[in-house]
Amino acid sequence: MRPGSISRVLALSTALAGLTAAAFVTPAAAEKAPAADRAPAPSAAAAPQNFTHPGVNLNTAQLDFVRGKVQAGAQPWKGAYDQMMASKYASLSRTAKPRAVVECGPYSNPNYGCTDEREDAIAAYTDALAWYITRDDRYAKKSIELMDAWSGTVKDHTNSNAPLQTGWAGSSWPKAAEIIKHVYANGSGSWANSARFGTMLRTVYLPEIINGSNSNGNWELTMMEAAVSVSVFLDDKASYDKAIGKYLVRVPAYIYLSSDGDLPRTVPSQNLDTRAKIVSYWQGQGTFVTGLTQETCRDFVHTGYGISSVGHVYETARIQGQDLFPQVGERLRQALGFQAKYELGAEPVPASLCKGTVTRGLGPITEVGFNALNTRLGYSMTNTQRLTEQGRPAGTNNLFVAWETLTNASNPN
Repeated sequence: MRPGSISRVLALSTALAGLTAAAFVTPAAAEKAPAADRAPAPSAAAAPQNFTHPGVNLNTAQLDFVRGKVQAGAQPWKGAYDQMMASKYASLSRTAKPRAVVECGPYSNPNYGCTDEREDAIAAYTDALAWYITRDDRYAKKSIELMDAWSGTVKDHTNSNAPLQTGWAGSSWPKAAEIIKHVYANGSGSWANSARFGTMLRTVYLPEIINGSNSNGNWELTMMEAAVSVSVFLDDKASYDKAIGKYLVRVPAYIYLSSDGDLPRTVPSQNLDTRAKIVSYWQGQGTFVTGLTQETCRDFVHTGYGISSVGHVYETARIQGQDLFPQVGERLRQALGFQAKYELGAEPVPASLCKGTVTRGLGPITEVGFNALNTRLGYSMTNTQRLTEQGRPAGTNNLFVAWETLTNASNPN
């Protein structure tokens, strides 16, 4: 029996017991059922009684594991650390570029503060990691400097990409803030403006993302990643539960399993109530196979964004004591394996998939999901493992993913 399988069986039994009859639709019925009837029911609210801190993507045990590996010069962690420290994000001469209003149009055009905000947030996280590993207070102070600059300035995000931009930046800020507030400031350091930073997350970021999106699935997944992360930092149980609830509806609507029936599951608010609408939303793909995502036939770059956020929320929920494997684990495993297979060119792309052509470029997004499912739970993931190891050290996509070989490679905690 695989490690952890007993607990997952018990959790799955509990989850299945709570599903409504509408969730069990035969393939024939699924063909005819309105999309809303095939939407998955989210699990019961499960915010912890007390949030774990630091607890966004990483906990103290994970951070200590990384620190120990780097100090021992062990690979791949030392190489990943060196890569991070050589990047522009770890520069102690970095100057924050905050704006009161960040305006981001389609594909960040216009780009008024979009790149600056995302990269300052990644830099704050990079500096927090650098401080944790080195205990050089200059990095903690630089992280605080960046967070303070933005919390004292930004008031709004505007234009069409505002929700996605807020999700991207809002995924990185809490990762930095959790380390600085709950480790550095609880030890020898201090962060005088931490409450102001929390107010920024609550008033500028959370309202923009908490209600989700009916755009392509990577939007809502990234927004829910940010909403969950912000909620942890704020100890906000209501927002955490709302974000997890939306995530548990969106993930099955983003990653297809054959057990879903002839058509993918959907998000009710999108009103995808005919096969034609569903096929159009799935980028014209009318043949559905396990591991396919809603954006596979768009390109692997955007698909990677979605898969990454699925893994990030799964990991943060685990740290907070919530096991989402019954609802999410197999979908994440299959999505990683399916995309990895074609990213590697391990098999030719069949004519039935994306008209025989895929646009590769998955990005540095496999470490978190691979570690969660392979290292901890013991699942064999041959193609995902090959792609992950081939891409080490995984760097950053300059949006919201950063340094995950360093933080998550073979991390058992």
